[in-house]
Amino acid sequence: MRITGDDAGADPDTIARLQKLFEGHRLTPTQRRIAHCMVRRAADAPFLSSVELAELAGVSQPSVTRFAVALGFDGYPALRRRLREVAPAGPGPAEESAENEYQQAVQAEIDNLRHLAALLADPSPVAKAGRLLAASRPLPVLGLRAAAAQATGFAYFARKVHSDVRLLDEGGSLLTDRIDAAVRAGASALLCFALPRHPREVVEALAYAKQSGLTVVTVADSAFAPVAAHSDLLLPAAVGTALAFDTACAPMMLGRVLLEAMCDALPDAQARLEEFDAKAAARGLFME
Repeated sequence: MRITGDDAGADPDTIARLQKLFEGHRLTPTQRRIAHCMVRRAADAPFLSSVELAELAGVSQPSVTRFAVALGFDGYPALRRRLREVAPAGPGPAEESAENEYQQAVQAEIDNLRHLAALLADPSPVAKAGRLLAASRPLPVLGLRAAAAQATGFAYFARKVHSDVRLLDEGGSLLTDRIDAAVRAGASALLCFALPRHPREVVEALAYAKQSGLTVVTVADSAFAPVAAHSDLLLPAAVGTALAFDTACAPMMLGRVLLEAMCDALPDAQARLEEFDAKAAARGLFME
């Protein structure tokens, strides 16, 4: 992922190559935190000492060493040598930008969208997710706190083509009851939007959903997010961190892409949309 400021100079291809180093490894939460930090600092990660990386990730130096060993390296120096091959240095420190902080935040979101476009060069994960969501009757859509807006937007449009979409946007003790109700009604999959800061109850809800037999599809800010361990199919889309509150243009766009993939898997989606448009016109629902 591309996060402005800390990883200035890192291009999406470099970040994608860096992420591939971590794929296929069962990482502990601490190790996922280190991996996420390295992706955020992709431009300078190959030149950080183990102590510097530990400080940036908020972990201990021995944890960084254990992380390197978990990836199959003899130690952190061997991992760093590999990083220099995977993420070579650019032409040098970037000159100070003439753009103001608001423009920089917008540019960071544009970079996040470019990275998402690069990930979508392989459409098979999204197509698979679309089929899973289309086949689930009902379809529960989970999103709490910062992710509630993403879940609500997806559910609003999904209801126009899917016969039974159930929005789960409130936590608390009733959340597991609503998951139980969806399972009893025949649900086979659950879609989750998970954004920082990750609420503990989202992780717990996904663990419960999997135990209940649901296939969990998750849109998250990173492949190393805490929800990864409880997701059958995780689709990453980075958030922007340049402003006081995170921005989520890429997760929103990925949600719309998922909607398109779900429509492709629903044979009556176009007919449902045309029926809605006809009724809306008859009722004068929208301004011309």
